[in-house]
Amino acid sequence: MTLVDRVLLLITGLVALYLIWRLYTAHQKSPKTAYLLYILSFAVLFIAGVLLIIFGYGLLESPWVAVVTSLIPLALATGLVYDLKPEWAKGYSIYAVIGLLLVAVVYLGGIQQLAKIVMPIVHGIAGLTIVLLPLWAVKEGLAPGGFVLVSVGGVLIGLGGIALTFLKLGKQFLFFSQDFVFAILAPLLLLMTLAYAWGIVKKLLAG
Repeated sequence: MTLVDRVLLLITGLVALYLIWRLYTAHQKSPKTAYLLYILSFAVLFIAGVLLIIFGYGLLESPWVAVVTSLIPLALATGLVYDLKPEWAKGYSIYAVIGLLLVAVVYLGGIQQLAKIVMPIVHGIAGLTIVLLPLWAVKEGLAPGGFVLVSVGGVLIGLGGIALTFLKLGKQFLFFSQDFVFAILAPLLLLMTLAYAWGIVKKLLAG
């Protein structure tokens, strides 16, 4: 990992902390389950970024990292459902818990064949939720236009997540070689976090 990567990860962490503070403040004024789930997602992102700065990209080889970082898309997607489609919240929460448990079983149990099935499904559903739900909310007038950037963040991290998953399984996704993935990972995480922060703060300001 280069010095530039560490600087970009540090900035990513600071943006995540800012977003956590904004969400905590909003939750204090108007308690919502969605805010708590958003906070969980960005807290995990912050901790993951700090650990990457300290230990480097070799940390991504740990099965525990795959399990814990799955909380980022799952918590964010579930938060969006609570925020925008509360009637789906109970069912989606069940999916998120089962999905996280399945990821834990296949990675901590070293079941590589199942990992090839479980990870794309679990992360794919969460990713589609993050991309599509904000677009729908803006179209329906339930969120300001800037909230679309949450969808952009979902697309960015979706590409990085798919590439990392393929690398963990010993394969290459399109032109995403290991060197290329590690070269773009820190900038990708920063752009994703900035997109999420901009979109979510815009929605918070809109009320």
